Amino acid sequence: MKSSWAKIVACYLVMAMFALGITPRVYAGFSPSEAVSILNFDRSSDLDKVRKVLEMKMVRERLKNFGFTPNEIEKKLSQLDDQQIHQLALNLDELKVGGDGWAWVLVILILIAIGVVVYFYVTGHRVVIEKEK
Repeated sequence: MKSSWAKIVACYLVMAMFALGITPRVYAGFSPSEAVSILNFDRSSDLDKVRKVLEMKMVRERLKNFGFTPNEIEKKLSQLDDQQIHQLALNLDELKVGGDGWAWVLVILILIAIGVVVYFYVTGHRVVIEKEK
């Protein structure tokens, strides 16, 4: 009786973790209409944002690896229209500098593993793996 209950709970937990693992992340927030976003931008401030990001050492090195010189980058920026500059500045604002949290996933998995080990230790259960003959 006890082992069948444990199997049911284990199967449920496996299915729950699978369901949680395959669900996509969803970020909710207000989405402004296009008419509002077109009216609320200033080319010079957007260019300043873009140039500030381009001045970062890591970005410069990455663009250099792609074969772009600073003159080519400046030439490309001058060819963009106001809407493209604004869109680029908005995308830079939304950029996540530290990645998207894989370190937290690893920490949570380690904590779950520690919790399972502590549970087996406290309850006195043992996991025995036997090779079939």
